[in-house]
Amino acid sequence: MTELKPLPAVWPEPRKDVATPSYRTPPHNYEAEQGLLGALLVNNAAYERVGDFLRAEHFADPAHGRIFAAIGKLIDRGQIANPVTLKALFDQDGALAEVGGAQYLVKLAASVVAIVNAEDYGRTVHDLFLRRQLIGVGEDMVNEAHKHELETSAKDQIEVAEAKLFNLAESDSAETGFRGFNVAMAGAIDMAEKAYKREGKLTGVPTGLLEMDRMLGGLHPSDLLVLAARPGMGKTGLACNIAFNAAVQSVDNPEAERFVVAFFSLEMSAEQLATRLLAEQIEVPSEKIRRGELTEHDFRRLVQASQRLERTPIFIDDTPALTVTAVRTRARRLKRQHGLNLLVVDYLQLLRASAGTKAENRVQEVSDITRSLKAIAKELDIPVLACSQLSRAVEQREDKRPQLSDLRESGSIEQDADVVMFIFREEYYLARAEPTRRAEESDEKFHDRYDQWKERCEQVYGLAEVIIGKQRHGPTGTIKLQFDGPTTKFSNYAAADHLPNEIG
Repeated sequence: MTELKPLPAVWPEPRKDVATPSYRTPPHNYEAEQGLLGALLVNNAAYERVGDFLRAEHFADPAHGRIFAAIGKLIDRGQIANPVTLKALFDQDGALAEVGGAQYLVKLAASVVAIVNAEDYGRTVHDLFLRRQLIGVGEDMVNEAHKHELETSAKDQIEVAEAKLFNLAESDSAETGFRGFNVAMAGAIDMAEKAYKREGKLTGVPTGLLEMDRMLGGLHPSDLLVLAARPGMGKTGLACNIAFNAAVQSVDNPEAERFVVAFFSLEMSAEQLATRLLAEQIEVPSEKIRRGELTEHDFRRLVQASQRLERTPIFIDDTPALTVTAVRTRARRLKRQHGLNLLVVDYLQLLRASAGTKAENRVQEVSDITRSLKAIAKELDIPVLACSQLSRAVEQREDKRPQLSDLRESGSIEQDADVVMFIFREEYYLARAEPTRRAEESDEKFHDRYDQWKERCEQVYGLAEVIIGKQRHGPTGTIKLQFDGPTTKFSNYAAADHLPNEIG
């Protein structure tokens, strides 16, 4: 095999006879790079073995990277890549001039014994690239830690570093490539079999609300679901109910499938969320629990409920003003340590865009957040349920049922979400619209109006509607749920239970 003269090192070795600062040369293997390029020049078919994962920037020697890029460009055009077709491209390349110019390509091709090792050479080149990148991340961490910038806290730097490390670790697996239809079909059959055998016939994470499960088929992995409403409609309450209903199944039935839930609460503390769940379980208003206004019987029930709830696999993170990068990092960590089946964010507009993202306005920032949440859903293969505020346009219409155009601050919420749901409670608006007597209105007309209002209040008492405004893989429509205001609990609708003792 012809001996090749390696190109000048990007990081030259220090002379041993001269005192120089102690440092280590970043890892590289020029022989593997030469062997790979030679194999490609001899047989272009070898490019198929490395073209999926190897890029020009992965080579330690930039000249080798340019040769690899040129080979790939010719092959992509349907042309033959060999020393002859590449000669014109490299006649004037200064990096090759020192080792013979374009003749270096001939030496690469002539030195090859076999092309069977092409993929092994490629993997070696890529592995060494990752090692150099890892060194770079470490150096960046050190340099950033030495800086004292008010805009970036130490925790922000940790989150950025974790994200870089994870992206580096996932750089090989991010692209799955083609899968045979038989493989995809096997996955679809497996999903259908699980749904067939599972109680409730669901393919996704159950919400515990029968009509919602029936219409959605559960919350599906890789889906971004947006739950939007005006303040006071019960976004947090419904999100809590869904999270708890999913997680509690394995507590009540050890044989049931276990669903681990991550709840990012940017608005309420973990203690407030726990109090809400306790209030729902013992059917006592949460403010009475906070004020200690409990009977002895209620307190015993509270203790029993807490013992049950503490076994529920729900993990709450109430860190305020989290970045979406931090959400991704913490969700990855939780999935690695405990597993993860559902991620809930309450609420979307309180998240911050990724560190380093420069959004020109709030709309672009929210767009970045929704794209990132969708990416998290796909990356971790879990459903992500994100609560969202609606614009005030709802309040200015006579019919206050929300619609897709009411999504606040960004049309990308509708675009990125697989499912968009709205909460509407007519009772909320009616309670704030009690009729008052108009000028020159007769007693009879006023009482007629008041009786009509009272009758309508009775009809919608405790009724909540969940309007599915978009569903990428299923129907849209309206779901009726029962809502208990004092405990903010949503449950399955039963018309007979909705008549109040007294209204007005």
